[in-house]
Amino acid sequence: MGFTIDHFSINVLNLEGSLAFYEKALGLTELRRKTATDGSYIIVFLTDNQSGNKLELTWLKDRNAPYDLGDEEFHIAFKTDDFNAAHDLHEKMGCICYENKDMGIYFINDPDGYWLEIVPVN
Repeated sequence: MGFTIDHFSINVLNLEGSLAFYEKALGLTELRRKTATDGSYIIVFLTDNQSGNKLELTWLKDRNAPYDLGDEEFHIAFKTDDFNAAHDLHEKMGCICYENKDMGIYFINDPDGYWLEIVPVN
């Protein structure tokens, strides 16, 4: 019996703002969407159009307070084949929240404060 990672889910306060951020910052696009019949939630799956992994954004209608992300000890890592161009883009967007130049990585924040690690392919 084998398992593969299908998706990772995060909750977001502003779905449209998050969709715009993930498209601009990481090139992720909407794969599919599920809206509750009563409108209480919307789930959007994002894809990088390269791997089978997906990012699930969950928006809850009744939620209006920021999510408690604890100590922010978890993150999602993204590989890029053009680290310098990615860094330039994220610097212009103002979303870089931490850099470790010795390790050759940096992190960006999404609109809800989730940390996203950017690593070079090699």
